[in-house]
Amino acid sequence: MNNYFIILASGQSKRFNSKTPKQYQTYKNKPLFKHSLEKAIKSKLFKKIILVVNNKNKLKERLSKNVLVIKGGRERSDSSLNALKYIKKYKPNNVLIHDAARPNFSIKLLNNLIKSLKKNNAVVPVINSKDTIKYKIKNNIYNLNRDNAFLTQTPQAFKFKDLYILSNNQKNKITDEATLFIENNLKVKFIKGENLNNKITFKEDVENNKTYFGIGFDIHRLIRGKKLFLGGVKIPYHSGLKGHSDGDVIIHSIIDSILGAMGKKDIGTFFPDNQKKYKNIRSPKMLKPIIEILNNNDFYINNLDINLVCEQPKVSKYRDKIINSLSNLLNIDKKLINLKGKTVEKLGLIGKEKAIACEVICSITQ
Repeated sequence: MNNYFIILASGQSKRFNSKTPKQYQTYKNKPLFKHSLEKAIKSKLFKKIILVVNNKNKLKERLSKNVLVIKGGRERSDSSLNALKYIKKYKPNNVLIHDAARPNFSIKLLNNLIKSLKKNNAVVPVINSKDTIKYKIKNNIYNLNRDNAFLTQTPQAFKFKDLYILSNNQKNKITDEATLFIENNLKVKFIKGENLNNKITFKEDVENNKTYFGIGFDIHRLIRGKKLFLGGVKIPYHSGLKGHSDGDVIIHSIIDSILGAMGKKDIGTFFPDNQKKYKNIRSPKMLKPIIEILNNNDFYINNLDINLVCEQPKVSKYRDKIINSLSNLLNIDKKLINLKGKTVEKLGLIGKEKAIACEVICSITQ
């Protein structure tokens, strides 16, 4: 195993439009470059991992012993050549070069690249374009055949000696090392890449798809002679839930969990129990404006996990009806709603069948 892994993380990120270079931006709870670094370490495929940066002072944590940090150059190709010159003393057989802006590659891809490199001098992962590609020549626009158009990815794998010679002799700026082989009419082995191995280029690429969680809880006493509503469903029972509204603990807990995930305080802020207009209000009417806030802020619900805590009535008997009701009220697939029934082993007010409680965890994405 004489493989080396070079991570290029010294770019200026001009298109990213941020004071903080994108390689240091937080992505999935860690700096962008660290995803590539950790996968390379975890794979155990490499003798050394070379992290190329423009400022070593930005690395505030201790790295693994087999991680070497060096300074990059003005252009991508300069940084790549700096790294190749640095590792020459180790006499590597193979080298993989990777852009830190691609954090979502898999260890399986690393294995496939190295395996294919045994019989090839250059191995590059590619995917087909999902979009129609148009190409301009002077004033004419042409459609390219998507079946014959390939989008190249990194990591790219090479025999070290070949890449070192080509990199030292390069005259033009390049956007990836495969270009050197193609421009010199040398064979490149293309293998299947990964659709998830997308490149982070713009700020929106890391700002989108943020996930948030919220917890909701509610409890109400049971009183005889009142209608019982759970999840917007009227449940046949001798008692209902006491409250300023209809006391629907499931919907109230869902409202609080959604508000919590959005950072919007609590249900009492929106529906104070000292205002007459909310007296005996049905809970689905309370839920509706909360969903509007959710939609207006471009959030969507990933899933809900609900614990209904009571001795009676038995949740299993009404589970499907409640889930169907919530699916309609929230406008989400019922598969995203999980409802569990819990008892308290006859303890306290709930155990004595004098109260019902509910807790909800909600996951939302923006």
